[in-house]
Amino acid sequence: MAKLEITLTRSVIGRPETQRKTVQALGLKKTNSTVVVEDNPAIRGQINKVSHLVKVTEK
Repeated sequence: MAKLEITLTRSVIGRPETQRKTVQALGLKKTNSTVVVEDNPAIRGQINKVSHLVKVTEK
């Protein structure tokens, strides 16, 4: 499967709790932190929910 590199580009300060939890579930902690995850529908749904906060590139 393909891998996705997800980078948190914007802060979660002032965001709703659901968006904060989604960012945390993706494994992102601080602004500009990056994780590499397997591409699957669940991850895509999480990315879609916080798409305005993250940058995604395919590996």
